[in-house]
Amino acid sequence: MSQLEPFMTSGPLPPSHNRSTWGRRIAALISLGLAALMIGFSVYLVRGPDESTDYAGAGAGEVTVIVERGDTISEIGGKLQKAGVVLSADSFINAAAVDDRAGSIGPGRYTLKKQMSSIAALDLMLDPDSRASSRLVLPEGLRLEQTVSAAAEATDLPKSDFQKVLQAPAQLDLPTWAKDRPEGFMFPASYDLTGDETARSVLRQLVKRFDQASSDVALESRAVEVGLSPYQVLIVASLLQAEVAPPDFDRAARVIYNRLEQDMPLQLDSTVSYALGVSDIQLNEDQLKTTSPYNTYVRQGLPPRPINSPGEAALEAALSPAKGKWLYFVSIDPRTNETKFAKTYDDFLRLKAQFQSNLAEYEKEQKKAANG
Repeated sequence: MSQLEPFMTSGPLPPSHNRSTWGRRIAALISLGLAALMIGFSVYLVRGPDESTDYAGAGAGEVTVIVERGDTISEIGGKLQKAGVVLSADSFINAAAVDDRAGSIGPGRYTLKKQMSSIAALDLMLDPDSRASSRLVLPEGLRLEQTVSAAAEATDLPKSDFQKVLQAPAQLDLPTWAKDRPEGFMFPASYDLTGDETARSVLRQLVKRFDQASSDVALESRAVEVGLSPYQVLIVASLLQAEVAPPDFDRAARVIYNRLEQDMPLQLDSTVSYALGVSDIQLNEDQLKTTSPYNTYVRQGLPPRPINSPGEAALEAALSPAKGKWLYFVSIDPRTNETKFAKTYDDFLRLKAQFQSNLAEYEKEQKKAANG
């Protein structure tokens, strides 16, 4: 029989005694491919880009590129190519792939040059100086009109644009229980701006951030634990934000709840100041008699709406007040905002006298400093 006959048949081939050899060969080929890829990147970094796919050098001139929230490296590369910064999006994607810092490129307006190498473009985008200072910073406790002023200044949009949006609050995606009342929902935080915002998009972003904070503290589900609606908890949080420093939030919350339970007026200066449109910490007798649903000296219960936009710490304190029988609190020192708590009216009067004494000393110090 011929030695070639087994290979001339149409039946199955005999099993190989060296099957594992093929696996090793395939693994070796994959390893070689990966090695070649890494060598290619190394050559790209050491020798510079291929002139057929990328520019060489630091470029010249000036061009602005806007990176929007959620843009991927691929999308950024496409914008750079379209603006004439890099020759091809792929060259930028390749440069970013071997630089871990690329993931830190955030939204914003970047000032770059035309005809840059992708490595130079990436380096410049990672330089804070290339990014316009475009950030909206909202501290805790801003009233709605203060938020509008800050947003208008940060975005260079007219205040009237924001006011028009607020007059049609249904477009803000407020929680259903807000009932189209935007005060209190402009969450205090730092927001990166890209330069293409509208008043509507900015305000919606603030509300979206509120939704996140509300979810983080489980506002809607925990409100029932303090016997209030989510909206009432937001009102309480705004009072805390206006009245005391964060370390005292939980005890001040307990004072508010104790007074509500005993049908005592809250008697908070911050609500009257809100009604008057002022920020004074000392109000006179006539001011305290002002007719307003926000005057908690003459009306019992909570004011009808939040008086500012509270932060997450105030929301948490409104949901988890401290335990205690306090009915009063007084910020006794205008220098430090130190707050003390009292259970009786007599103790309150002593704290009030201490505050008045400290305030007189503080005013003397201020007057002396002003006179040199």
